[in-house]
Amino acid sequence: MRLILISGLSGSGKSVALRALEDSGFYCVDNLPATMLPEALTLYSDYGYDEIAISVDTRSSPSLGALPTEVLKLRERGVDVRLLFLEAKQETLVKRFSETRRRHPLSGSAMTVEECIRLELELLANIQELGIRIDTSELSANGLRNWVKKLVGADSSRLTLTFESFGFKHGVPLEADFLFDVRCLPNPYYDPQLRPFTGKDQPIIDFFLRTPQVAEMTEDIRQMVAKWLLTFRRENRSYLTVAIGCTGGQHRSVYITEQLAGLLHMSRF
Repeated sequence: MRLILISGLSGSGKSVALRALEDSGFYCVDNLPATMLPEALTLYSDYGYDEIAISVDTRSSPSLGALPTEVLKLRERGVDVRLLFLEAKQETLVKRFSETRRRHPLSGSAMTVEECIRLELELLANIQELGIRIDTSELSANGLRNWVKKLVGADSSRLTLTFESFGFKHGVPLEADFLFDVRCLPNPYYDPQLRPFTGKDQPIIDFFLRTPQVAEMTEDIRQMVAKWLLTFRRENRSYLTVAIGCTGGQHRSVYITEQLAGLLHMSRF
């Protein structure tokens, strides 16, 4: 089993690091008390998880003092444990909290952000030397994601490409990165014999194969997506969603979505 523990100062990028590990295939848990680590790992192991990332920070401060002992116990059990301690300069953290307008987790007693940071440093003093310390003051979120993925040996260029068909009359998918409107193409819906079928059925496939515009539209979309895939990869994106829409989401969008998925699956970028 491989365990990555993430700790550090609030605002230093712990959530970014945890999401990067999740994108890399780790089972991730945010804010687990240190004393629950052995029990949690046993449970995750029973469910077949062997790569786990857990955030342990001052939100569960009563158990922080037990973290060094728990890490030692886990290593004695043969667990490959690494701890990433994220930090940043005080002025950087203050600026980040100001820009995001988020409260500091320790600000419940009406302390200033600066006072919360100093208190957090005291609470974390016994664990910051347990692992790798990363100063994120001059590191962008994308740079941190790339650094974390390299640390665990994950392929930072891996990108999952998802194709989705939809009907405009049912609403536009908000999660789409690329959205293409193919309502300008001939619509088999107006042929009563073709209407019951979908873009996956042979009668509809034959209809579109006889329509040169459909092949031209499909190729134009393929080229557009293929052209920008490398750029999205360089930006450390893990997922990219391409949505194809027609009026009802039954014929044109389904057919073109199936065609694009097949064409780009066979491509190498």
